Amino acid sequence: MKNNDNHVVITGASKGIGKAIANSFAADGATLYICARNEVDIYTAIAEIQTNNPNCTILGKVVDMAIKAEVLAFAEWVLAKCTPNIVVNNAGQFLPGSVYNEADGLLEKLIETNLYSAYYLTRALLPPMMASKQGYIFNICSIASLQAYSNGGSYSISKFALMGFSKNLREELKPYHIKVAAVYPGAVLTNSWGNYDNSSHRIMEATDVATMIVAATKLSAAAVVEDIVLRPQLGDL
Repeated sequence: MKNNDNHVVITGASKGIGKAIANSFAADGATLYICARNEVDIYTAIAEIQTNNPNCTILGKVVDMAIKAEVLAFAEWVLAKCTPNIVVNNAGQFLPGSVYNEADGLLEKLIETNLYSAYYLTRALLPPMMASKQGYIFNICSIASLQAYSNGGSYSISKFALMGFSKNLREELKPYHIKVAAVYPGAVLTNSWGNYDNSSHRIMEATDVATMIVAATKLSAAAVVEDIVLRPQLGDL
């Protein structure tokens, strides 16, 4: 695939990891279709990415990925414009808690945001991708998908489920030459860390995740990066 032939769908792309991924693909010459929940955030991100990459094409839409109807409408909007060949299911939410004391309904909320969003969007985008017999799907899981931890609760459960979705999807799509990667970042410097002083480089940058994803798309058709595990060099926090 030539880089400028890539049509890339990225959810939750107005901040953090999603925005870094969008910037990296824009710099690589791709056409982007991005979404986020907040209207101000998504159009601010589009303006910034366009300024950084004046020759890129970037289109955005306000979408709450926890709402199935909005996910399907986003997919329809994308398919009216292109057959995507790269999909990054990045939209997600972290809320701490333990199974025994977290608020009632938290599991449902995080499953909707962290799992169903990827499931419904991928299902809707797949038919033309399968017909073209090419593509790469990246699901942004978490270290919490691999290792349970105290106060992880429903967040960890939802991310374990997203890992299972990724593994199953990979097997299903092999005959269609569509690659599936699960991405497992550890601590990444995003807005959720507030004013964290990272001058000692204790935690990773969002660009680290983006760089690995873009690199995976440059392999030959015969190769697939199935899992990307990134941790701070000094270990998890």
